[in-house]
Parts: sequence; structure tokens; C-alpha cells
Amino acid sequence: MIRLSNEKLTVDIAEKGAELQSIKRNDNSLEYMWSGDPAFWGKKSPVLFPIVGGLKNNSYHYNGQEYTLGRHGFARDMNFTVVEQGPDNVLFSLVATEETLKVYPFHFIFSIRYVLTDTKITVSYHVKNTGNEMMYFSVGAHPAFKVPVAEGSSFTDYYLHFSHTENAGRWPLSEKGLIEMEPTPLLNNTQKLPLEKSLFYEDALVFKHLASNQISIKSDLTSYGVTVQFDDFPYMGIWSAKDANFVCIEPWCGIADNVYTTSELAAKEGINALHPGQLFDRSWSVTVQ
Repeated sequence: MIRLSNEKLTVDIAEKGAELQSIKRNDNSLEYMWSGDPAFWGKKSPVLFPIVGGLKNNSYHYNGQEYTLGRHGFARDMNFTVVEQGPDNVLFSLVATEETLKVYPFHFIFSIRYVLTDTKITVSYHVKNTGNEMMYFSVGAHPAFKVPVAEGSSFTDYYLHFSHTENAGRWPLSEKGLIEMEPTPLLNNTQKLPLEKSLFYEDALVFKHLASNQISIKSDLTSYGVTVQFDDFPYMGIWSAKDANFVCIEPWCGIADNVYTTSELAAKEGINALHPGQLFDRSWSVTVQ
């Protein structure tokens, strides 16, 4: 386990999956991350690479071959290497292996940097194509924040606050986890979405191209909360396991297959393409209050 700290925060990150495990304030030891209770969901902040969401039949086609790849890809289950580490920052790296090439035929270096600044954690993704052909991939975050945040409050005391007024429907997921072809109404000229556990009884709230670049978990009963900032992430997932005390705010550069997918990787909605030697960079952050 890697521990980072500054005057305001102490943060733990596992080398497996380079997964964020804990965010605590130093002044009161308040924990902001989900506990990882396996009775509901055993992870805390998995990294999604080289796909986001699920594939139709857990498979895709590339160069006339079929490959099998599970939901959200393999990075979350692999051990990353610590390349650099300081008191308040760390850089992890994952490279293609013989095993990854069997399910994902591309050579890559996938690096993740965590940096603490005051009460903010910035998470940066760096993807480099180290192969000789175009590389296709998705990448995304899946952090789960404890709700209620403060003792003495309840789940329904909290709401999501969007940084811009939204008119956005949710894109439903089929029983097999594929994106349906039409959204259903949800956000109507508002910046606020009250939290209720029933919101997630039909899986995640999936959004495309929100106006906002920040979403906060807030309550009128306490000043404690979190704000996730996500620039240049075109898709967003908001999710909780059924009746669990957490909410995931998930910036995505990629999205699950839709119900009418051709399963061709290069034609997949939201896929990113990198030329040989090219580098892809994206960052998101969480600020705790």
C-alpha cells in the first residue's frame, strides 16, 4: 500500500490496480471513500482500461479476429509498478504483457499519477502507444464516495450538484449491460439531483456530453462533501450498488457497447485512437470539503 500525505490529507493507494483506497482529512480523520464492503461491492476506485463498461458477449473484433475481454478491462486486476514516489505524489505504470496481448493485441504503457494539493487529489492518466500500428482504447475512473459523508446524516440528506444547468437524459442499460439507443428524461433545467437509493435500482445513470465539468456530493445539513472535476471526459457514469451507502462519480473516455454494436473495436462509440508513439493524457480530481 502506498501512503501519500500533506498538511490536509492522508491518501492510501493499492499497487493492485493502482486503486485509490482511502481519503482522510488530517484534522478530524473523516473518511471520504467507500469501505469496500463485499456484501455490496468489494472495490473502491477501480481504473477502467482498456475498455469502459461491457462488450456485447464480452468480445470484440479487430483485424478479422475475435477477442474476449471482461467488463471494464484488465488494468483494475493487475499489479502496477511504482515508478516515482514522493511524500505527496506517486506515479504507477503498467505495460503490455504476453497475457494482455492475448486479449488486447496492442503494445502500450499506461501510467497513472496521483498528486495531492491542499485538499485536492489529482489523478492523471497517460497512455502511450508503444506498438507499430494504431491503438484503440478507452479509459475511465470509478471512485466510490461514502454517503452519508458525515455521522448523524443519512443517504437522502445528500444531493448531486452539477456545475452547470443540465438538460440531460440518462442512457439506459439493457439487462446485458449494453447502452440502449434512446435516453430517458432525468435532468430538466436543473443543477441538482436529490439522492435516493432507488435511483440506482436499474443500474448506473449514464450521461453523454454533460454541460458540467464538476459534480459535487453535498448536503444542506453539513459542510462535508466532495467535488469531482473532469475536463475532456465526454461520458459520465453515476452508480451505487443496490441499497449501499456510497455513490460513484465516474468520468469516462469511453462507454459500454450499445445494443446494436457491430463489435468492431475501431468503430466502437467513444473509442480513442493513438498513432504509434503518440501519447494520450487526461486528468480528473476530487476535492474534499
